[in-house]
Amino acid sequence: MSLTHFIDSTEFSKETLLAILESALQLKSNVRLKKETAPVLQGKTVGLLFEKPSTRTRVSFEVGVRQLGGEAITLYKHEVGLGKREPIKDVARVLSRYLDMVMIRTFEHDNITTFASHATIPVINGLTDHSHPCQALADFMTIKENFSDLSQLKIAYLGDGNNVCRSLVNMAQVLGIDIVISNPDSFELTTNTSVTRVSDPKIAVAGAHVVYTDTWISMGEGTTHKPDRLLSRFLPYQVTAELMALADPSAIFMHCLPAHRGEEVTDDVIEAPYSKVFDQAENRLHAQKAVMCYLVAS
Repeated sequence: MSLTHFIDSTEFSKETLLAILESALQLKSNVRLKKETAPVLQGKTVGLLFEKPSTRTRVSFEVGVRQLGGEAITLYKHEVGLGKREPIKDVARVLSRYLDMVMIRTFEHDNITTFASHATIPVINGLTDHSHPCQALADFMTIKENFSDLSQLKIAYLGDGNNVCRSLVNMAQVLGIDIVISNPDSFELTTNTSVTRVSDPKIAVAGAHVVYTDTWISMGEGTTHKPDRLLSRFLPYQVTAELMALADPSAIFMHCLPAHRGEEVTDDVIEAPYSKVFDQAENRLHAQKAVMCYLVAS
Protein backbone atom coordinates (compact mmCIF):
# COMPACT_ATOMS: atom_id res chain seq x y z
CA MET A 1 0.00 0.00 0.00
CA SER A 2 1.22 3.51 -0.78
CA LEU A 3 1.55 6.18 1.89
CA THR A 4 -1.36 8.64 1.76
CA HIS A 5 -1.76 11.92 3.65
CA PHE A 6 -4.76 14.22 4.16
CA ILE A 7 -3.19 17.63 3.63
CA ASP A 8 -5.57 19.36 1.19
CA SER A 9 -8.78 18.28 -0.51
CA THR A 10 -7.41 19.24 -3.93
CA GLU A 11 -5.27 16.10 -3.76
CA PHE A 12 -8.36 13.87 -3.91
CA SER A 13 -10.92 13.05 -6.58
CA LYS A 14 -14.60 13.83 -6.33
CA GLU A 15 -15.34 10.12 -5.98
CA THR A 16 -12.91 9.73 -3.07
CA LEU A 17 -14.26 12.76 -1.20
CA LEU A 18 -17.84 11.57 -1.67
CA ALA A 19 -16.85 8.13 -0.39
CA ILE A 20 -15.25 9.68 2.72
CA LEU A 21 -18.41 11.76 3.27
CA GLU A 22 -20.60 8.65 3.02
CA SER A 23 -18.30 6.88 5.49
CA ALA A 24 -18.59 9.84 7.89
CA LEU A 25 -22.40 9.74 7.70
CA GLN A 26 -22.36 5.99 8.41
CA LEU A 27 -20.00 6.43 11.36
CA LYS A 28 -22.30 9.09 12.80
CA SER A 29 -25.30 6.81 12.31
CA ASN A 30 -23.50 4.01 14.13
CA VAL A 31 -23.01 6.25 17.16
CA ARG A 32 -26.62 7.45 17.11
CA LEU A 33 -27.99 3.90 16.77
CA LYS A 34 -25.40 2.47 19.18
CA LYS A 35 -24.09 0.15 16.48
CA GLU A 36 -20.60 -1.25 16.73
CA THR A 37 -17.95 0.41 14.57
CA ALA A 38 -15.01 -1.60 13.29
CA PRO A 39 -11.98 -0.87 15.54
CA VAL A 40 -9.73 0.03 12.62
CA LEU A 41 -7.24 1.74 14.95
CA GLN A 42 -7.02 -1.11 17.45
CA GLY A 43 -3.41 -1.53 18.51
CA LYS A 44 -2.48 1.78 16.85
CA THR A 45 -1.39 5.11 18.36
CA VAL A 46 -2.22 8.49 16.80
CA GLY A 47 -0.19 11.56 17.72
CA LEU A 48 -1.97 14.93 17.93
CA LEU A 49 0.53 17.78 17.61
CA PHE A 50 -0.74 21.27 18.48
CA GLU A 51 1.09 24.48 17.76
CA LYS A 52 -2.23 26.36 17.81
CA PRO A 53 -4.77 26.08 20.63
CA SER A 54 -7.94 24.13 19.99
CA THR A 55 -11.25 23.03 21.44
CA ARG A 56 -13.03 21.19 18.64
CA THR A 57 -9.92 19.78 16.96
CA ARG A 58 -8.40 18.31 20.10
CA VAL A 59 -11.58 16.84 21.57
CA SER A 60 -12.94 15.52 18.27
CA PHE A 61 -9.67 13.81 17.36
CA GLU A 62 -9.05 12.34 20.82
CA VAL A 63 -12.61 10.99 21.03
CA GLY A 64 -12.53 9.83 17.42
CA VAL A 65 -9.32 7.85 17.87
CA ARG A 66 -10.78 6.13 20.92
CA GLN A 67 -14.08 5.36 19.15
CA LEU A 68 -12.04 3.63 16.45
CA GLY A 69 -10.22 1.54 19.08
CA GLY A 70 -6.90 3.39 19.10
CA GLU A 71 -4.87 5.44 21.56
CA ALA A 72 -4.19 9.17 21.22
CA ILE A 73 -1.14 11.07 22.45
CA THR A 74 -1.48 14.85 22.56
CA LEU A 75 1.68 16.92 22.14
CA TYR A 76 1.90 20.69 22.59
CA LYS A 77 4.06 23.38 21.04
CA HIS A 78 6.36 23.78 24.03
CA GLU A 79 6.98 20.02 24.15
CA VAL A 80 7.93 19.53 20.51
CA GLY A 81 9.24 22.88 19.31
CA LEU A 82 8.55 21.97 15.69
CA GLY A 83 11.41 23.40 13.64
CA LYS A 84 12.88 25.15 16.69
CA ARG A 85 14.18 22.54 19.13
CA GLU A 86 15.08 20.39 16.17
CA PRO A 87 14.45 20.32 12.42
CA ILE A 88 10.96 19.37 11.28
CA LYS A 89 12.37 16.52 9.19
CA ASP A 90 13.96 15.03 12.31
CA VAL A 91 10.71 15.26 14.30
CA ALA A 92 8.87 13.58 11.41
CA ARG A 93 11.29 10.67 11.25
CA VAL A 94 11.37 10.18 15.02
CA LEU A 95 7.59 10.29 15.47
CA SER A 96 7.19 7.92 12.52
CA ARG A 97 9.11 5.33 14.59
CA TYR A 98 6.68 5.70 17.53
CA LEU A 99 3.28 6.43 16.00
CA ASP A 100 0.95 4.97 13.38
CA MET A 101 -0.55 8.30 12.30
CA VAL A 102 -0.21 11.98 13.19
CA MET A 103 -2.45 15.04 13.07
CA ILE A 104 -0.75 18.44 13.03
CA ARG A 105 -2.36 21.80 13.81
CA THR A 106 0.19 24.48 13.01
CA PHE A 107 0.80 27.92 11.50
CA GLU A 108 2.93 27.81 8.34
CA HIS A 109 1.65 25.37 5.73
CA ASP A 110 5.25 24.51 4.85
CA ASN A 111 5.58 22.97 8.32
CA ILE A 112 3.08 20.24 7.54
CA THR A 113 4.23 19.61 3.96
CA THR A 114 7.84 19.33 5.15
CA PHE A 115 6.78 16.97 7.91
CA ALA A 116 4.75 14.83 5.50
CA SER A 117 7.60 14.62 2.99
CA HIS A 118 9.84 13.02 5.65
CA ALA A 119 7.22 10.96 7.50
CA THR A 120 6.59 7.28 6.92
CA ILE A 121 3.13 7.42 8.52
CA PRO A 122 -0.05 9.18 7.35
CA VAL A 123 -0.23 12.90 8.20
CA ILE A 124 -3.50 14.81 8.67
CA ASN A 125 -3.79 18.58 8.37
CA GLY A 126 -5.66 19.72 11.48
CA LEU A 127 -5.28 23.36 10.33
CA THR A 128 -2.63 25.62 8.89
CA ASP A 129 -2.75 29.30 7.99
CA HIS A 130 -3.28 28.13 4.40
CA SER A 131 -6.05 25.56 4.77
CA HIS A 132 -8.40 23.65 7.05
CA PRO A 133 -9.54 20.56 5.11
CA CYS A 134 -10.95 18.68 8.12
CA GLN A 135 -13.31 21.59 8.74
CA ALA A 136 -14.37 21.66 5.09
CA LEU A 137 -15.08 17.93 5.16
CA ALA A 138 -17.29 18.37 8.24
CA ASP A 139 -18.95 21.32 6.50
CA PHE A 140 -19.89 19.31 3.42
CA MET A 141 -21.03 16.45 5.61
CA THR A 142 -23.39 18.92 7.28
CA ILE A 143 -24.53 20.25 3.91
CA LYS A 144 -25.16 16.69 2.70
CA GLU A 145 -27.30 16.02 5.77
CA ASN A 146 -29.53 18.96 4.81
CA PHE A 147 -29.60 18.71 1.00
CA SER A 148 -29.82 15.44 -0.90
CA ASP A 149 -28.68 16.84 -4.27
CA LEU A 150 -25.37 18.67 -3.87
CA SER A 151 -25.14 19.50 -7.57
CA GLN A 152 -28.01 22.00 -7.41
CA LEU A 153 -26.68 24.04 -4.49
CA LYS A 154 -25.26 27.53 -4.18
CA ILE A 155 -22.94 28.36 -1.28
CA ALA A 156 -22.24 31.95 -0.27
CA TYR A 157 -19.22 32.69 1.92
CA LEU A 158 -18.99 36.15 3.53
CA GLY A 159 -15.94 37.58 5.26
CA ASP A 160 -12.18 37.20 5.27
CA GLY A 161 -10.64 35.10 2.50
CA ASN A 162 -8.84 32.94 5.03
CA ASN A 163 -7.86 29.29 5.41
CA VAL A 164 -11.44 28.17 6.10
CA CYS A 165 -12.65 30.03 3.02
CA ARG A 166 -9.90 28.47 0.89
CA SER A 167 -10.69 24.90 1.95
CA LEU A 168 -14.41 25.47 1.48
CA VAL A 169 -13.78 26.78 -2.05
CA ASN A 170 -11.34 23.98 -2.87
CA MET A 171 -13.70 21.22 -1.80
CA ALA A 172 -16.70 22.86 -3.49
CA GLN A 173 -14.76 22.99 -6.74
CA VAL A 174 -13.71 19.34 -6.52
CA LEU A 175 -17.31 18.34 -5.78
CA GLY A 176 -18.68 20.57 -8.54
CA ILE A 177 -20.74 22.83 -6.28
CA ASP A 178 -21.41 26.49 -7.04
CA ILE A 179 -19.76 28.82 -4.52
CA VAL A 180 -19.48 32.61 -4.41
CA ILE A 181 -17.43 34.62 -1.92
CA SER A 182 -17.96 38.19 -0.82
CA ASN A 183 -15.47 40.26 1.15
CA PRO A 184 -13.90 43.72 1.32
CA ASP A 185 -11.08 44.66 -1.02
CA SER A 186 -7.68 43.48 0.25
CA PHE A 187 -9.40 40.67 2.19
CA GLU A 188 -10.27 38.57 -0.86
CA LEU A 189 -9.20 34.96 -1.20
CA THR A 190 -5.76 34.39 -2.71
CA THR A 191 -6.03 31.31 -4.88
CA ASN A 192 -4.65 29.81 -8.06
CA THR A 193 -8.11 28.71 -9.18
CA SER A 194 -10.95 30.74 -10.64
CA VAL A 195 -13.61 31.62 -8.07
CA THR A 196 -16.66 33.85 -8.24
CA ARG A 197 -16.30 36.94 -6.05
CA VAL A 198 -18.77 39.80 -5.63
CA SER A 199 -18.29 42.80 -3.39
CA ASP A 200 -21.99 43.16 -2.54
CA PRO A 201 -22.98 40.59 0.12
CA LYS A 202 -26.66 40.90 -0.80
CA ILE A 203 -25.93 39.75 -4.33
CA ALA A 204 -23.78 36.90 -3.00
CA VAL A 205 -26.48 35.64 -0.62
CA ALA A 206 -29.40 35.99 -3.05
CA GLY A 207 -30.83 32.52 -3.62
CA ALA A 208 -28.05 30.78 -1.71
CA HIS A 209 -28.75 27.45 0.00
CA VAL A 210 -25.80 27.80 2.38
CA VAL A 211 -24.64 31.06 3.98
CA TYR A 212 -21.25 30.67 5.63
CA THR A 213 -19.06 33.08 7.58
CA ASP A 214 -16.03 33.04 9.87
CA THR A 215 -14.34 35.43 12.27
CA TRP A 216 -13.03 38.66 10.77
CA ILE A 217 -9.54 38.09 12.16
CA SER A 218 -8.42 34.49 12.04
CA MET A 219 -6.68 32.82 14.95
CA GLY A 220 -3.03 33.83 15.12
CA GLU A 221 -3.39 36.70 12.66
CA GLY A 222 -3.31 39.58 15.09
CA THR A 223 -4.48 40.60 18.51
CA THR A 224 -7.93 40.00 19.90
CA HIS A 225 -8.45 43.78 19.78
CA LYS A 226 -9.92 44.68 16.40
CA PRO A 227 -9.42 48.28 15.25
CA ASP A 228 -12.59 50.24 14.51
CA ARG A 229 -11.43 50.76 10.92
CA LEU A 230 -11.30 46.98 10.44
CA LEU A 231 -14.74 46.47 11.93
CA SER A 232 -16.20 49.19 9.73
CA ARG A 233 -14.76 47.49 6.62
CA PHE A 234 -16.40 44.18 7.48
CA LEU A 235 -19.68 45.42 8.96
CA PRO A 236 -21.58 45.24 5.63
CA TYR A 237 -20.71 41.53 5.54
CA GLN A 238 -22.25 40.74 8.92
CA VAL A 239 -24.77 37.91 8.60
CA THR A 240 -28.08 39.20 9.94
CA ALA A 241 -31.63 37.88 9.81
CA GLU A 242 -32.34 40.47 7.11
CA LEU A 243 -29.48 39.15 5.00
CA MET A 244 -30.54 35.53 5.54
CA ALA A 245 -34.01 36.47 4.26
CA LEU A 246 -32.45 37.02 0.82
CA ALA A 247 -31.25 33.43 0.65
CA ASP A 248 -33.25 30.43 -0.55
CA PRO A 249 -36.19 29.60 1.77
CA SER A 250 -34.46 26.30 2.64
CA ALA A 251 -31.12 27.98 3.37
CA ILE A 252 -28.94 27.04 6.33
CA PHE A 253 -26.40 29.16 8.19
CA MET A 254 -22.92 27.80 8.90
CA HIS A 255 -19.90 28.94 10.93
CA CYS A 256 -16.83 26.90 11.87
CA LEU A 257 -16.71 28.39 15.41
CA PRO A 258 -15.64 30.00 17.62
CA ALA A 259 -18.02 32.80 16.66
CA HIS A 260 -17.78 36.43 17.71
CA ARG A 261 -21.46 37.13 18.13
CA GLY A 262 -22.35 40.67 17.23
CA GLU A 263 -19.48 40.91 14.76
CA GLU A 264 -19.54 38.52 11.79
CA VAL A 265 -22.94 37.14 12.81
CA THR A 266 -25.80 38.35 14.97
CA ASP A 267 -27.01 36.33 17.91
CA ASP A 268 -30.47 35.77 16.46
CA VAL A 269 -28.98 34.13 13.35
CA ILE A 270 -26.68 31.76 15.20
CA GLU A 271 -29.57 30.73 17.46
CA ALA A 272 -32.11 30.38 14.63
CA PRO A 273 -33.53 26.99 13.57
CA TYR A 274 -31.69 27.25 10.26
CA SER A 275 -28.34 27.56 12.04
CA LYS A 276 -26.31 24.34 11.76
CA VAL A 277 -23.17 25.49 13.56
CA PHE A 278 -23.38 22.87 16.30
CA ASP A 279 -24.08 20.11 13.78
CA GLN A 280 -20.87 21.23 12.06
CA ALA A 281 -18.98 21.00 15.33
CA GLU A 282 -20.34 17.51 16.00
CA ASN A 283 -19.54 16.42 12.48
CA ARG A 284 -15.85 17.21 12.94
CA LEU A 285 -15.74 14.03 15.04
CA HIS A 286 -17.25 11.76 12.40
CA ALA A 287 -15.61 13.38 9.36
CA GLN A 288 -12.19 12.96 10.94
CA LYS A 289 -12.92 9.36 11.87
CA ALA A 290 -13.76 8.78 8.21
CA VAL A 291 -10.44 10.34 7.19
CA MET A 292 -8.53 8.10 9.59
CA CYS A 293 -10.40 5.02 8.34
CA TYR A 294 -9.54 5.99 4.76
CA LEU A 295 -5.87 6.49 5.57
CA VAL A 296 -5.61 3.17 7.37
CA ALA A 297 -7.11 1.41 4.35
CA SER A 298 -4.99 3.27 1.78
